[in-house]
Amino acid sequence: MPDVVAILEQGRHPPPGRKGYLDWLRGAGVVVMIQGHVIDAWTSAAGRERTAHQWITFVGGIGGAPIFLFLAGVSLALAAGARMRAGRTDAEAVALARRRGWQILGLALLFRMQAWLISGGGLQTILKVDILNVIGVSMVAAAALWALARQGRPRALLLAAAAAAAAMLTPVVRNAGLLAVLPDPLERYLRPAAGATTFTLFPWAGFVLAGCAVGLWLESARTSGGERRANAAIGAAGLVLAAGGYAASLLPPVYADTSFWTSSPTFFFIRLGIVMALVAAAYALNRGAGRSPLAEFGRSSLFVYWIHVEMAYGVVSAPLHRQLPLEQAYLGFVLLTMVLFGIVKLKNRMTSGRAKARPLRPIGSLIPHPDPEARTRRDTSSWR
Repeated sequence: MPDVVAILEQGRHPPPGRKGYLDWLRGAGVVVMIQGHVIDAWTSAAGRERTAHQWITFVGGIGGAPIFLFLAGVSLALAAGARMRAGRTDAEAVALARRRGWQILGLALLFRMQAWLISGGGLQTILKVDILNVIGVSMVAAAALWALARQGRPRALLLAAAAAAAAMLTPVVRNAGLLAVLPDPLERYLRPAAGATTFTLFPWAGFVLAGCAVGLWLESARTSGGERRANAAIGAAGLVLAAGGYAASLLPPVYADTSFWTSSPTFFFIRLGIVMALVAAAYALNRGAGRSPLAEFGRSSLFVYWIHVEMAYGVVSAPLHRQLPLEQAYLGFVLLTMVLFGIVKLKNRMTSGRAKARPLRPIGSLIPHPDPEARTRRDTSSWR
């Protein structure tokens, strides 16, 4: 089991080598996540019929989970690249990435156990597949793919191909009768089961794998000019991908049984393209965002995720569940976001004082970050 305290702790300032604009984008994703969960949990049946609720749900589907999953992959690649520049071997970088994936999966199971202890439910809820489960398993898969190629460009192409395959195979996997022979806890990782899954590896792992490919792209930029050009190219590629996905959605379906909003590869590519464009936009708008409130929120995304789910869906807010008009539910979202940010600030002050006496490697977001010592050691590029 991972060191939960160390993983949830994060100081207010970013460590050297961390890209503040990615933290800023992750922080924006945190706000969208809180909004989606609060509106879903607290809005009455009448409020759900309103167009505004449908738009809030749409924004959450575009900018919440896809951002977290994609940035998990980006930062996994950045961390591995930094370790290799610091003198680690390929095998060591792969082993550390794989270990981080297993740690996140362990946290996922711990989180489900906590939810069961606090809010009750059947024992099967402990094995429910949620976003942390998908991030953990996807990191392990990304590490395995990383090990198959010895250079940066082939690695990026392999990871991108795997991401595309995860999307294209989703309708096939969801209708494959052969998967019924698998034990239920394993089958739930591959396709949805009512009440037992929130996320599945197909297609959601594709965002992590695509993020790893883009992370390799960013990791290859050694100068500010190179990073600027890389982000411009990533943004342009994202817009092309989103436009291509939308155009493809207008064509006759390739699959016999698929749903645009859930299992369609075209919707996956639209969302992936949008997230890639958002990375470029975050870079352009927030190059120095390391100390911004959103960036601080982003560095504590795992901590916020960990505590806010029970606040939105758990026994603490039970009297509000499905009871509020949309306007009141939205006010509740604003107030809860302010409370959560206050808790983050308090936690950061407490852990900053502890870090002075006992330094911790901060890993408080949903993903790892580059080794802060990498900049002081030899530079050996993995992008060739």
